[in-house]
Amino acid sequence: MTASTPAPSPSAPAAPSYPFAALYGQPRLRTALLLAAVDPLIGGVLIEGPRGTAKSTSARALAELLPKDQGGGRFVDLPLGSSEEQLVGSLDLEAALQHGRVAFRPGLLARAHDGVLYIDEVNLLADGLVDLLLDVCASGINRVERDGVSHQHPARLTLIGTMNPEEGELRPQLLDRFGLFARLDDTLATAERQAIVRARLAFDADPAAFVRRFDTEQQNLARRIVRARSALDGIGFGDAAHDRVAALCHAAQVEGVRADLVMLRAARAHAALDGRGEITDADIDAVAELVLAHRRKAAEDAPSQTPQHRDDTAPTQGDGTRPANGQASTSTSNDSGQPAPSDQPDDWGALPPQPVPIHAVKNVRPLHAKKP
Repeated sequence: MTASTPAPSPSAPAAPSYPFAALYGQPRLRTALLLAAVDPLIGGVLIEGPRGTAKSTSARALAELLPKDQGGGRFVDLPLGSSEEQLVGSLDLEAALQHGRVAFRPGLLARAHDGVLYIDEVNLLADGLVDLLLDVCASGINRVERDGVSHQHPARLTLIGTMNPEEGELRPQLLDRFGLFARLDDTLATAERQAIVRARLAFDADPAAFVRRFDTEQQNLARRIVRARSALDGIGFGDAAHDRVAALCHAAQVEGVRADLVMLRAARAHAALDGRGEITDADIDAVAELVLAHRRKAAEDAPSQTPQHRDDTAPTQGDGTRPANGQASTSTSNDSGQPAPSDQPDDWGALPPQPVPIHAVKNVRPLHAKKP
């Protein structure tokens, strides 16, 4: 006699998530998350901060605000050890073996459509997964061509990555693919610390009651996101917005034009959240640092303005010779007339400039001068 398989027990209701409206402090992070929820093509948000700064709590709280129609609003974790097949999907082996047909088995990207795909410690994720993931997020479509499967489906999701800088850095080219960047403060004011701790203790003591306290604010935020999403297409990018964004990105010496595109999209999302039909300078200023913080070129990384090739037009020294490497001499003479030692090493084998003695000669009469 074959034992019958026990009927699956009904799944327990999911524990309530911490409300987004109850987040204290970190206003820049809250703004970045809301903007990414309005326009997923911004590229998501990378959150950098030390341990215990509520990076994961903030990301999970956003999922509750996303539209729930057509299965949206899900929060999907991408574990570090995931395979490419788990992420993008693969051949449905059960359908192939039992029914002899080729079918697509959705992956994590399909589950996260219209929701949040969260990657904790994204700086430790395999490079191949990150490259694939960010390309999909940029286009909003997941295309699979493998194992006899040719399939594509929309993957409109909000990508959120968190990382602790003490555990390693993210490659620059991958860092740039995140639209917005929020660095969390590791030091908080006393009053702010107390407010965060009190709220967290109240949530842990009675999650359901705590969530109910913020129900009205949560619903208002969710409605703002829905209205902003529907208003995006009606907000144009005027010449003034283009001029200001280009000037900010040029001043930051960012590479490429991805920063310009992200800043314009983020400014449009900010205007839509505030119910405006056009982009203003205030919208651009509100998102500029979120876009440029991880793209701004440091002063020490800026290209040197000093030419490295020999310049035949370089100025000569007192003896009529040009300095080594075609550079103008920066040495000065001391009281004895000898040149002061230079801080820059000379080329090997080059002789230092020789001093030319100059004697004062008085009462020198010009040649062929007539006597008075």
